[in-house]
Amino acid sequence: MGDSYIIAIDFGTAYSGYAFTLTPRQDDSDLRLKFWGEEVGLETPKAPTCILFDEHEEFMEFGYRAKVAYLKMRDEDTRKKLFFDSFKMALYGKKLNRNLTITAANGKQMKAMQVVSETLRFLKEDALNTIAENTAGNKLIASDFTWVLTVPAIWDSSAKQFMREAATQAGIVTTKTEGNLIIALEPEAASVWCKKLAADGFITLNHDGVTLDQQPGTQYIVVDCGGGTIDVTVHEVLPGGSLKELHKASGNGLGGQTVDRKFKEFLREIFCDGVWEEFEREFPSEVQKLMYYFTIFKRNDDDVEISCPYKLGNLAQKQKDIEEFFVTVSGALWDEGTITVSRDKMRSLFDESLNGITGILGEILQYDLNIEYIVLVGGFAESQILRQHVKDEFGHQCKVLCPSRPQEAIVKGAVQFGRNPAMVVSRQSAFTYGVALTDVFDHSKHREDHSFTDKYGVWCKDVFYKLVEIGEDVGWDESREHFFAPSPLGTRTTIRFFLTEKKNPEYVDEWGVEKIGSFVVDTPMSTWVHDRNIKLEIKFGSSEMRATATDISSGSRMSISLDFMTK
Repeated sequence: MGDSYIIAIDFGTAYSGYAFTLTPRQDDSDLRLKFWGEEVGLETPKAPTCILFDEHEEFMEFGYRAKVAYLKMRDEDTRKKLFFDSFKMALYGKKLNRNLTITAANGKQMKAMQVVSETLRFLKEDALNTIAENTAGNKLIASDFTWVLTVPAIWDSSAKQFMREAATQAGIVTTKTEGNLIIALEPEAASVWCKKLAADGFITLNHDGVTLDQQPGTQYIVVDCGGGTIDVTVHEVLPGGSLKELHKASGNGLGGQTVDRKFKEFLREIFCDGVWEEFEREFPSEVQKLMYYFTIFKRNDDDVEISCPYKLGNLAQKQKDIEEFFVTVSGALWDEGTITVSRDKMRSLFDESLNGITGILGEILQYDLNIEYIVLVGGFAESQILRQHVKDEFGHQCKVLCPSRPQEAIVKGAVQFGRNPAMVVSRQSAFTYGVALTDVFDHSKHREDHSFTDKYGVWCKDVFYKLVEIGEDVGWDESREHFFAPSPLGTRTTIRFFLTEKKNPEYVDEWGVEKIGSFVVDTPMSTWVHDRNIKLEIKFGSSEMRATATDISSGSRMSISLDFMTK
């Protein structure tokens, strides 16, 4: 895998893009990034994560082209077409299933799997076309590459499985080549990139001049400030430059779009009495245009002047003079078609998100660690308000760094991670994981309400068999083993899989223990051998959980299905 070509896709909440390398050697100078926006006079390392479908749910456009096409549509067309923007957050914080639907700008719904897979399909095909243009007609296909797809570290296993299935539907891999797809955790990918940056690669030169990977023992926090999530990991540099996770992944859903949501709430407060609601309902493309300008202005720590959309002004004037809407509102002024938001009001829109970041970092810094740096990455880290806040809160404890191009750190690091997934040698388990067992009943340790009797004896059901404990270090290639006898009936055995924040649960039906999926182990044997055992091996230390099963008596390995999604 380390010698194959690499394409990394950073599927972000607000912006998405890809990077690639065409040399089978670890040569950073060969790493190439696709730039977007020529059609709108821009050159950006990522395109807006927005996608447009026609009324028959057929793909039309992605990125800037989708946004421009939607904004230029007549109002009646916007009510027919399906425009999705920043839809990645629909996958956060919920148990996913393949029938999950998400809502377009006009209120219509589509299956999330189709929206995500079409997004990945577009990025895949665009990457292959871009590479073809740079390889003198040497046609490469998807299976020639190792693909890296980034996801937030705080996403659960069902979301990671969802992305893997979406990538398969998009043709990035097939069931036979699924080993060519690596799921990379976003803050880890950024860490891999930033640890090799020289001092002049950072905006804040609060740096000793030596790259982090040349300083074994250095401990640092990476804060991925994305559009949807704040995603945090803590690493220590080991001799040779590899990384060890020191604290389980943490974060929240209070990324840059939290500020956007606060701004919309402020506009709703200004344009009250149903004006803003009618504007959103009747002119969704105008709302998109307004919010696009706001995302640019919010990077600066200053007053913001935004032109009021003509149609919003018209709706407001039907009720009263526009100036009257601003009389009772603090922090905004009206000046001949322009809405001016004060610097203090702008800062207040960041409060919820910044408080969330402060809480996460404050908790980590309470542990007995020796953190030297806080590294801010992601598109939201371009905000002067955010960077200054972190420096004000924690600059007395750590040096606060931000790469010069924070939006590119994840996708560039993902390419390097694709070359060597073992670069993060160990991770801390975010939960206690285990499987449900039926054990021989023991009156001294088992509860009577869990006992049952069959022709083989008295048993205790739903015992939690712990495989790994919360906060435990697990090597990236380390397996945890569990031996069991297969069911005497049928040729398949299903093992239920659970997680909890408890360290030592006793039963899987306790409060705080959650079923997250199941393993299906093929046991093709027509008659049951009483002393037959199956060894189940589960890897917890990589970015995804993997499992294999081995028949001890025959030595044959069996196929396993890990399903973390609800039906």
